[in-house]
Amino acid sequence: MPHPASESLFPSEPQGGAWITAYCDGGSRGNPGPAGYGVFIQGPGGETLDELSEFLGRATNNVAEYRGLLAALDYALQSGHARLRVIADSELLVKQIQGRYKVSSPDLRPLYEEAKRRIARLDAFRIEHVLRGKNRRADRLANLAMDKGTGRPGGPVESSAKPVASPARRATPAAKGYVKNGVVHLIEGELPEGAFVRVEIDRQ
Repeated sequence: MPHPASESLFPSEPQGGAWITAYCDGGSRGNPGPAGYGVFIQGPGGETLDELSEFLGRATNNVAEYRGLLAALDYALQSGHARLRVIADSELLVKQIQGRYKVSSPDLRPLYEEAKRRIARLDAFRIEHVLRGKNRRADRLANLAMDKGTGRPGGPVESSAKPVASPARRATPAAKGYVKNGVVHLIEGELPEGAFVRVEIDRQ
């Protein structure tokens, strides 16, 4: 039985046939900034069919979300699955595809139109919005894509084991420096490639 929050874009869709489910997510570190998407695909019985992810370079969150949707649609079409259910945590994406929100962004318009063309090639399609906590596997894949694209090791990993400290929380050698013309200049210590820094202003 379809999820009560889902909507069909094909009111007269035929009965029967197997549905696959694609959990889609996209993100950007900086918005715009280094971006990527992740798609976790399940078969009719809940089995894992595939995991898709890609680093997109510099893009916005919304562009990354759409690229994830397009990847899910492409997977369904290329693999011969004619009935696709998409789950995403982007309310904007979901409501634009459902026709509830207008697409005014010139960056999103061509992605939206391509998504609609691919949807029209399916026998049946549904899309629904969920909270981010219910889309963790796709979120993990999107973050792994961004980590890989920016040269950052590791990434968030789902596990039933007891959580351990994130590498970003471990002790890091201190570095000192100053800011000139918006650029940080180090005078003591060094920073690893891709490190995030917090600048504290000393007014003494």
